[in-house]
Amino acid sequence: MFERPDVGERAVLVHIEFSSHGESEDLGEFGELVTSAGVEAVATVTGSRNQPSTRFFVGKGKLEEVRQAVEESGADVVLFNHALSPSQERNVERELKCRVLDRTGVILDIFAQRARTHEGKLQVELAQLEHMSTRLIRGWTHLERQKGGIGLRGPGETQLETDRRLLRARIKSIHQRLEKVRRQRDQGRRARKRADIPTVSLVGYTNAGKSTLFNYITTSSVYAADQLFATLDPTLRRLELPDIGPVVVADTVGFIRHLPHKLVEAFRATLEETSEASLLLHVVDCFDDRRDENMAQVEDVLLEIGAEEVPVLQVFNKIDLLTDFKPRVERNEEGVPVRVWVSAVTGAGIPELFDAIVERLAEDVIHQFVVLGPADAKLRALLHQSGSVLSEQQHDTGDTVVEVRIQSRDWFQLLSRAGVKADSIRFDHA
Repeated sequence: MFERPDVGERAVLVHIEFSSHGESEDLGEFGELVTSAGVEAVATVTGSRNQPSTRFFVGKGKLEEVRQAVEESGADVVLFNHALSPSQERNVERELKCRVLDRTGVILDIFAQRARTHEGKLQVELAQLEHMSTRLIRGWTHLERQKGGIGLRGPGETQLETDRRLLRARIKSIHQRLEKVRRQRDQGRRARKRADIPTVSLVGYTNAGKSTLFNYITTSSVYAADQLFATLDPTLRRLELPDIGPVVVADTVGFIRHLPHKLVEAFRATLEETSEASLLLHVVDCFDDRRDENMAQVEDVLLEIGAEEVPVLQVFNKIDLLTDFKPRVERNEEGVPVRVWVSAVTGAGIPELFDAIVERLAEDVIHQFVVLGPADAKLRALLHQSGSVLSEQQHDTGDTVVEVRIQSRDWFQLLSRAGVKADSIRFDHA
């Protein structure tokens, strides 16, 4: 129903620094966003103010400067590196007599171009419609009220009200379809949990190299490009890891500074893959000047989607851009891997990454030598049946020492089925 808006091919960018705002947007990143949208930036207007103007967001002098830039460059659209209110967008459009989009509109336009799957298109359409519903007054102010009632008595619905009603109906329909998608994803996750298959989800700032890393470790061919939001649709691949067995790896949409809240809401079904994961690989572009700020933004979004409790392994990517830098694993005070330095392009550090993932996923694995007496025959049989026995040795005393490697949850389930209390188990520490 909803195609990407015609934003034009040539744009004037507007970026204002506000002394009253704690954190400003990054002009360089906005330029990358605009390029990702397939638009050529022909001029950039910058300035500074204490706070935004209520009517035009910028002052009248700056607005005149933007108008001149549009006329001189023959631009089709003006793109603001800020969030504009519907009235500000409308007022600026009326003054400049050309299309105006704010930062959220540009991100939505990129998402509309990149969505490939049915689910992705639904999510983008929902975000677009909800963003558009507050801006509907444009273009319809000239229409009189339609006549209403059987005898055409009195005023009826305005065209604006009709549009809002149709939009509400469409938004409700998409919500229902996305709810169905969410239930299907829940079923898939429950099936993986029953089969005891861990999920490793890649998260990170947009263009950190998640898809390139995903392709390298899963030998897939997911679309990857040096541009913002190359990945929109979540992709799952199965991977075999030593000592762990099958693992599901999920590639997700990248995060960005001040990601529009409506987009987070629309992509909630996709992002639930992240909040339900066994381990998050937080992929970081170690060559980026704003690395620490980008990491903080990702952590903010993880908090917003309820994934702050999921264990995280940081993956510092793009070490091939650093001079004479060797891959390495950094550990915390307990000796647990917390950060791996890799290059998804050259493959440097990937073996160390696999070892770190295995180590982090194995934190919940019991690896012990268990002493079983003749009375523990049922437990011994269940351990063999589950494939958890690595070796077995008979003692002269009649006891059997069994080397066991098993998920702790499965261990306690087997003990329960065998009718054995956990505190009665003997371990051989020799």
